[in-house]
Amino acid sequence: MYDVIIIGAGPSGCTAARELACSGHKVLLIEKFRLPRNKSCSGILIRKSMDLIRQYFGEDVPESAMCKPFDNRGMILTNDRGQEYRFEQEGLNIWRNSFDYWLAAKAARAGAEIRDETAAISCEEQEKYVLVNLRGTSTYSEKAKAVIVCDGVVGSVKRKLLPARQNYVTTYQTFNKGRIDLDRHYFYAWLQPCLSEYDAWFNVKDDYLILGVAVKDICKLEYYYSKFISYMKKHHNAIIEKQEKAEKWLMPHIMPKCPIDYGKGRVLFAGETAGFLNPMGEGISAGMESGHAAAKAIEQAGLDSVSDLKALHQAYISSTAVLRNYMERQWNFVANISDSFGYMKL
Repeated sequence: MYDVIIIGAGPSGCTAARELACSGHKVLLIEKFRLPRNKSCSGILIRKSMDLIRQYFGEDVPESAMCKPFDNRGMILTNDRGQEYRFEQEGLNIWRNSFDYWLAAKAARAGAEIRDETAAISCEEQEKYVLVNLRGTSTYSEKAKAVIVCDGVVGSVKRKLLPARQNYVTTYQTFNKGRIDLDRHYFYAWLQPCLSEYDAWFNVKDDYLILGVAVKDICKLEYYYSKFISYMKKHHNAIIEKQEKAEKWLMPHIMPKCPIDYGKGRVLFAGETAGFLNPMGEGISAGMESGHAAAKAIEQAGLDSVSDLKALHQAYISSTAVLRNYMERQWNFVANISDSFGYMKL
């Protein structure tokens, strides 16, 4: 019997695992893929993320997890009227596979057991524990007094516990060799509806020009990506010499008021699984903050007497209230500077 099983070894899961292991709990951290594994992401640590890493993990991100240019200097956003907004802020440029692996190693050193290449199939709540059905080299089950699910929108556990239709956005980005007339130290985003159904973006990681679009209708992905490439060639002199990799991913479709799924029974949701995500797609800080809050709620409830599940959920909801308020403010700000962004959310 584990005290807590955590599903997903990203920032949410690793933060929760380390917190619970440090407080003396028996923790199992499950990861579907072999570590280190890739996660499609801009890979920018904003200042808030860097502060949370120091707070939750006790040290700065190692250089081995970074990519060039190491320093990110902020974000440049262009709205649907072509107006440019510059947000200057220090940040770090990282590869998610190396960064997440470092977080997992920190959780392991704190005492968490890590089991990769293991998929969580479902969770079955019993009277005093949760039966977690897993598939690795075989299909088997483990027991835990509580579970935290933070495997993003691709996992099956949440869909089975809450079978209501989920809102997703498909992201598509390519890694290219070439050149462009943009400052490689910034992350760029465009909210023009002619370029994507959500946003389009550009940044540099090592020597790769990364170009991406997000769509609600996957059938329109190639259309919008082509439009965006043409736009970048025309307005920023982009020259693509060779495309070396392309990747698709799913992210939550952030809606007005930023609705959150906190969990069910002894199973809590954190990170993107719950819906904690900045409207512009930054999810690392929200993932760590919600993962830590889920762990603290379980600690506060007391695993041996967690019969009052309402109190467990209320503790989690209360501890993430500031985060949710931050997300709503961010959503309202972006919607106010871009009419099309607000419309496409409704």
